[in-house]
Amino acid sequence: MSELSRRDILVASAVLTAAASAPAWAADATAVPKTWNLTELYPTPEAWAAERQSILDALPSVAKYKGHLGDNAGALREALQAMSDLGRRAARLDAYASLKADEDTQVSVNQERRQQSTALGSQLDEATSWVEPELLNVGKDKIEGFVASDPGLGKFRFGLENVLRRAPHTLNEDAERVLAAAGNPLGGVEQIRTQLVNSDIPWPEVTLSTGEKVRLDAQGYGKARQSPVRADRKLVMDTFFATYGEYRTSLAQALATKVNSDIFTAKARRYGSAVESALSQNNVPVGVYQTLIAETNAGLPVLHRYFNVRQKLLGLPDMHYYDIYPAATKIDRTFTLDEARSLTLAGVQPLGKEYVDTLAKATASPWADYYPRKGKASGAYMNPAAYDVHPFLLLNHTDDFNSVSTFAHEWGHAMHSVFANKAQPFETADYPIFLAEIASTMNEQLLSRYMQSTAKTKAEKLFYLDQLMELLRGTFFRQAMFAEFELQMHDTVEKGGALSGDGLNEMYLALLKKYHGDAVIIDPVDAAEWAYIPHFYYNFYVYQYATSIAASAYFSEQVLAGGPKARDNYLNVLRAGGSDYPTATLMKAGLDMTSPAPYRALVSKFSRTIDEVEKLMA
Repeated sequence: MSELSRRDILVASAVLTAAASAPAWAADATAVPKTWNLTELYPTPEAWAAERQSILDALPSVAKYKGHLGDNAGALREALQAMSDLGRRAARLDAYASLKADEDTQVSVNQERRQQSTALGSQLDEATSWVEPELLNVGKDKIEGFVASDPGLGKFRFGLENVLRRAPHTLNEDAERVLAAAGNPLGGVEQIRTQLVNSDIPWPEVTLSTGEKVRLDAQGYGKARQSPVRADRKLVMDTFFATYGEYRTSLAQALATKVNSDIFTAKARRYGSAVESALSQNNVPVGVYQTLIAETNAGLPVLHRYFNVRQKLLGLPDMHYYDIYPAATKIDRTFTLDEARSLTLAGVQPLGKEYVDTLAKATASPWADYYPRKGKASGAYMNPAAYDVHPFLLLNHTDDFNSVSTFAHEWGHAMHSVFANKAQPFETADYPIFLAEIASTMNEQLLSRYMQSTAKTKAEKLFYLDQLMELLRGTFFRQAMFAEFELQMHDTVEKGGALSGDGLNEMYLALLKKYHGDAVIIDPVDAAEWAYIPHFYYNFYVYQYATSIAASAYFSEQVLAGGPKARDNYLNVLRAGGSDYPTATLMKAGLDMTSPAPYRALVSKFSRTIDEVEKLMA
């Protein structure tokens, strides 16, 4: 019996108490509205268009503050408030545009609205591009004096400190305007890649052993690679990656252009490397990235052990890369949307009454669009942009356990925004990605422990343990591998090298073999997987998935074993929003992301989970 079992039993007992003592949500089994209500943002599309024009008309007014930020504290406060208000309105505008576009991707006016919102964001950036250079000219001493003398500047303090911190990397006004204007063309290569993959590559059709014909675009591949028939999996993966391989030259050119644009921006801002430039935006030490990769590599023997266990679960004579995605365990159970809500609420009870009650109320409100339909965007996400309203969520519920995990995950993001918005003003509510994935994976891990504790059979418990292993593998080890690949690409170019399709294949294949060891056979065709991963266009983004799940593993263990104090430490991370740098926020909660400790703790948790699986298999 694990050290957390007693706690899990207590949690389960609390859910199963008599109806008289059960929380209100427990009896509210059909409370989930099936779609969102976007009229809470704007009553009509015409109202959105009017607001967009109003913001556009207001942009020139920003110029009147130019040259006056250093006049006095009141002038600085008035200018910052005016620009903050425009940003707040533009964010809400963008939330509506994005959500409507994904509500039905076949409606061209929705896509045009999103483009208009994106363009407005660029125009706002350009209109305010003079601000940081002028603040630096005003100087640290004067600005700090203004903040000390005017309480109204308190909510801008952290933002001002952050500007001053970046002084060595902030250019003059003309150069800042050029970089702001260059944002769209520099980012355009991602759209080229997206268009090529989604529209121009003729994705092949394969016939599975069942006779079913599957078009191997991203959606078809994602589903078909899970086939229980090994020959089908091999056919699907070989065909899919071979297709990417045929276009590796063009796709490598696109990715190389993105890498070069990252390096250009880093050099323009006088950073030593692209990774330093990317991490500096949130003041994350490069050592965090380096420690993550080093500790992940040190933990690879545990990952290889997992693959050996997976091979046994699947009953295979050996393990190939195409054997990673089929279900190794199964349960004969479906999960309705209402059950997903009830199970999530039960799982997160260790986070306390405030969290559970807030989540119960939110999930009973029309904040989310849950079910797949023709034209709706695939996947799942939470949009936090409408500070004055509430978060909105897009999911595609299909009644399997993955849908339950996704429900818990995305609502973890939403609760992060709700807690941050309640505790912080708009100016410090928005939190960085480095913190964002902690809240989502925290919910998933708490859900996993609850499902394990209430499993009625050995097979059911084995299923939930298997799901946890896959969460840890996919979110920590796989994302760390991507992070190592991204670092290698940028290092290659920064040292004078070049990126080609064959070169990227060779680089990625070597990483696949290292991360999977002798436990998994990597075939040459698998080398083209790099071309399938869109996250490589996000400028050192993916490492944060790995750091976040390491942090949430730490917090989940602390909360389950430590009681109210550990719970409050975690909830204070949510409440902090973006009021401090992410590593500093976590340090206040007792977690040092610059040390090996959180990564070793996750690897240890992974190893203990494998132990439990092996005991059940014995």
